Amino acid sequence: MKPAIALSIENLSFSYSGKKALDQVSFKICAGECTLLLGPNGAGKSTLFSLITRLYDTHEGRIELCGFDIKQQTRQALAKLGVVFQQTTLDMDLTVMQNLRYHTALHGLGRKEAMQRIQQELERLNMFDRRFEKIRQLNGGHRRRVEIARALLHKPALLLLDEPTVGLDVPSRLAIVDYVHQLAVDEKLAVLWASHLIDEIYPDDHLIVLHKGQIKANGTVDDVLKITNTIMVKDAFYNLTQGGQV
Repeated sequence: MKPAIALSIENLSFSYSGKKALDQVSFKICAGECTLLLGPNGAGKSTLFSLITRLYDTHEGRIELCGFDIKQQTRQALAKLGVVFQQTTLDMDLTVMQNLRYHTALHGLGRKEAMQRIQQELERLNMFDRRFEKIRQLNGGHRRRVEIARALLHKPALLLLDEPTVGLDVPSRLAIVDYVHQLAVDEKLAVLWASHLIDEIYPDDHLIVLHKGQIKANGTVDDVLKITNTIMVKDAFYNLTQGGQV
């Protein structure tokens, strides 16, 4: 039995003032699949995420989340989505618990279910003992853990991560990378992770290389290495993006 498709994008294009930021982008992500979206600055990664989350609206093409059209069935589609943005969106003056309770309330979860889910996610991230601390008391890595926990509280089918490890120290960064990869396996969660850090890629990952608004490669790590005739992902990325030039 084939895994369910969590995200389907077909012929997606988007322009700013007549300049194309995305040009006929198409790909699919299945349940349990961790997909790394690689691209230099200006490749179109942030634009793609803004369209998936409906921060941007008008576009050509089609976006579906778990079979729900993002334009025609917005509420049902976005209910399947968990997001961790590059910039923190936590309330710094509220505690970890207060931030997470607010999120569960937005999703209509009752108090008992909300508390169970909050405890579960915080325990998995070794953050439950810090639930009554204010966000501003936490370091960058711990804030990221809270944001990941928040994104998972409503049991999404797809987790979007927009360069979530930027600015973190190496141990914090690698711990989050490992956690998310394991989560995809254990929970059959589809993950789309925008990154420019090659060491965040695992051998079993799916890779999408985006450059100048176009997909230059889409496949397994081995597929991408074969089409570029390289033995290391960094060399494949260099070849596909002309050295990362915008």
